Amino acid sequence: MDYKIIEKPEFTVVGKALRVSTKNGENLTSIPAFWMEVTQDGSFAKLEAAASRGTVVVNATLGICLDFSDNMDEFTYMVAAEGVARDLPEDFTERTIPASTWAVFASTGAMPAAIQEVWGRIWSEFLPTEPYIHAAAPDLEVYPPGDPMAPDYGFEVWVPVVRK
Repeated sequence: MDYKIIEKPEFTVVGKALRVSTKNGENLTSIPAFWMEVTQDGSFAKLEAAASRGTVVVNATLGICLDFSDNMDEFTYMVAAEGVARDLPEDFTERTIPASTWAVFASTGAMPAAIQEVWGRIWSEFLPTEPYIHAAAPDLEVYPPGDPMAPDYGFEVWVPVVRK
């Protein structure tokens, strides 16, 4: 898999969170449903208004996987934006993403199939064979403006890593 390694400082995100399970692939249906909910119930517009955009992940909406359970069968998924909140809506949360080294995978394709394919390849191809292991930090899905349902939509997955 093609990737680049980047270093990024600590940054703050604001967004709406959902606890999801990986059992029986539930995350593969609950996360796309959560995105649909966030875009249809006005939360996405609130996110845009609440976040003062930062400088680490510029001009992108984030999908963030964090707070994994010990056996990795549950985690919190956030639809978020970088920045410090202004008038944070009651159902939103603010989190700090630690400074990390990231393996960044650029890809294209229509959501949600394209992102799910990239995640599958990261876990089955990249992590078992490259000189890195997953670090104890959140995973980021970076979604720039555009039509995420278009077959040529470009996005990135940032995986926190440390050398084996």
